Amino acid sequence: MSDLAQRFADAQAKIKPVTGLANDVMLAMYALYKQATTGNATGDRPGMLDIRGRAKYDAWAKHKGMSKDAAMEAYIALVGTHAK
Repeated sequence: MSDLAQRFADAQAKIKPVTGLANDVMLAMYALYKQATTGNATGDRPGMLDIRGRAKYDAWAKHKGMSKDAAMEAYIALVGTHAK
């Protein structure tokens, strides 16, 4: 496992037990995680009545074109500011 992949895995483990994060922080973490693990957002944007799904899709789609490594680095940095 590369150093970056190990730090990404460590960040995931570090943030799991944290509770009470603001919705915008959780959306940002979700979006960076998806970009790092899957790449660009795929599929159709959820409809207006799926508010949660639409917010998640939109947050992920904002990172279109970001490399997986850059998304991992951004995720690690974000976790570092919110996990103690």
